[in-house]
Amino acid sequence: METGDVVALRGADGRTWVLTVEDRELKVRGIGRINPQRLLAEVDIGQVIQVGQKRFAVLEPGLAEIRTGMSRRAQIITPKDAGFIVNALSIGPGSRVIEAGLGSAGMALHLARAIGSGGQLISIENRPEHAKVGQENLERAKAAWDSFPDLHIIEADANNCNAELDQFDSDFDAVVIDVPEPWHTIPNLATRLRTGGRLACYCPVSTQLEQAWAACDESGLTVEWAGELIDRAWTRASKGGIRPGNNPMGHTAFLLFAVNLPALD
Repeated sequence: METGDVVALRGADGRTWVLTVEDRELKVRGIGRINPQRLLAEVDIGQVIQVGQKRFAVLEPGLAEIRTGMSRRAQIITPKDAGFIVNALSIGPGSRVIEAGLGSAGMALHLARAIGSGGQLISIENRPEHAKVGQENLERAKAAWDSFPDLHIIEADANNCNAELDQFDSDFDAVVIDVPEPWHTIPNLATRLRTGGRLACYCPVSTQLEQAWAACDESGLTVEWAGELIDRAWTRASKGGIRPGNNPMGHTAFLLFAVNLPALD
């Protein structure tokens, strides 16, 4: 390992820590006091190391590891919703995306991984303390991954950031909105979509969903789908067999997807 490399350490219990290789002593909860550079200097990905009485697998940090080890200040969009959003918006290598509501960058990490080095991600956040944490998480991902988009973080109100967005080319492929009142944000960002581009809204309660739907209609967007996803894990039963787990993940938010189409009538 070299200084500046980012690695993931996974323990026998499945807990994962993401570390930057640097020459300083750190106190890492669950591991202890370590100097990452001294600990990992002669270690390669795939090896097992021992710290005190604990053993850890050294892994290349993918999206799952980066998310597990990320710092959090704002609540993040869950993987079940984030993955669905990326797919429903047809986001892939080279896409250009605007995100309103960076927060801790939970959604932005999914977007960055899908977009890759040929695309562009513009993330808007109006709270500096959230933007700082989100940027730190994204910078760690950038150091860990070979492919990363052209990233711009704008500290502004997503309802009033035209001056900041005007420095970029228009015709974005997708817009993702995760703010408390998305119906105020939709009219502003819908104009940035290319023909055929799509917009997603993350709405924790039904009143948000209803007003976001109306805002899409008023902005000339066609709503394609609205609903929620339910996630239920299965586990091994103590006496054998597989059964549903005791903690299904029910409602997290309503999702709404709309597309920018030319007039067909």
